[in-house]
Amino acid sequence: MQQLTLLVAVLSSTLVLVLPPARALAVYVITLFWYPGYLALSLGVIDLPVGRIVAAVLLLRCLLSVRIRTKFNWISLDTWTAFSMVVYVGIVYVTRPTLDSLVNRGGFLMETWFAYLAARLAISSRVELVTTIKWIAIALIPLALLGVYESYTHVKLFEPLVRFCPWIGEKHLKVYELRWGLTRAIGPFSHCILFGCCFAMFLPLVYYLRHEARLAYFGSVLVVVGGLSSMSSGPWIMIILVFIGLSLEHFKQLVKPIMLSIVMLCIFVGVISNRPFYHVLISYANPLGGAGWHRARMLDVAIMKFSEWWMVGYGGKDPDWGRYVGMGNTDITNQFILAGVNYGILGVIALCGVLISAFRVLYTASQRTRDYRLKSLYWALGSGLFSVVIAWQSVSFFGQMRPLFYIVLGLVGATATFGMTCKNMENRLAC
Repeated sequence: MQQLTLLVAVLSSTLVLVLPPARALAVYVITLFWYPGYLALSLGVIDLPVGRIVAAVLLLRCLLSVRIRTKFNWISLDTWTAFSMVVYVGIVYVTRPTLDSLVNRGGFLMETWFAYLAARLAISSRVELVTTIKWIAIALIPLALLGVYESYTHVKLFEPLVRFCPWIGEKHLKVYELRWGLTRAIGPFSHCILFGCCFAMFLPLVYYLRHEARLAYFGSVLVVVGGLSSMSSGPWIMIILVFIGLSLEHFKQLVKPIMLSIVMLCIFVGVISNRPFYHVLISYANPLGGAGWHRARMLDVAIMKFSEWWMVGYGGKDPDWGRYVGMGNTDITNQFILAGVNYGILGVIALCGVLISAFRVLYTASQRTRDYRLKSLYWALGSGLFSVVIAWQSVSFFGQMRPLFYIVLGLVGATATFGMTCKNMENRLAC
């Protein structure tokens, strides 16, 4: 598989170099969709998945282009994302052996910072973004059909390739139970939950194409079906939240009352229940059953062990929380807790700062423009981002989903600057 991985990396990198930036970004995303992240080029102690190589080539191409650089406007989201990278890299260097941290953080930056900047630089107008989304939608449709095929036939086409993974191997293959007689589709991803979350995260952007063509409705339905084929609660909840978010686009005045009502509900549940409110909410917010108790208990343990992890986390070691949740090794299924376990309270602050900044720049950009298409775009990105934040209460992103999230985050930053590059309303509408 080393030869095939090298071939895919060379072909994808070549396309990234010769195609316009918007299509080059689409090639990068499609590569992440379809080529398993657990197949990598092994160079000594370094493992290079295709996505990292393509990200480096795309970023270099963007940085060498004077036209692309001159359109770049630094915003608060860039500052917070850069700060988070300093935290995520610096704390690992302080708490882990130098060689291990060099290798680990090098790969991490290629999957996060490189992905963010590549998306941030490659897109400079609404037209370019629409082009990218169209290609992404085209790539998601057969991926959704693959999910349906796996779910109904119980045949996972990519699963035999896992044995070629340098860090997983055949002995670590996970067997998932059937749900309602259906297999939990996994596709080329390393976990069925991540497979479903991929569809849910990009659903708002695919649905946004309705401003360009009616076929977007059909594509959106297929993307929903792809997410459902994972048969996992996390993606299902994300899809439900995306539906709610998109439905509120024309009823924005209801957002604040709804959010206030949710806060009041949490307080009310906390007062009348003999359990913490998050235990109650999680137990009722899982449409397929599963490990809801485990996820609620993880929050309990994080609070109980706060004095152990708040400074710099656990230095990459198992925090030994498994004994509190009925498992051997600790499986941190919460992105915010994982940030604390890995980087301490500063890591949690950095992650929250990035998310708050992303929502803030979307809100500011929406207030700045009168173009209904841009307003709809900002709302779509915000809906997808909100669904990710809620999903992170029960799942943490790794593998292909990590760079895919940072690409979406980069798109948030890129779209938020559209109004900055337009000198008047006429030009703004052209964006």
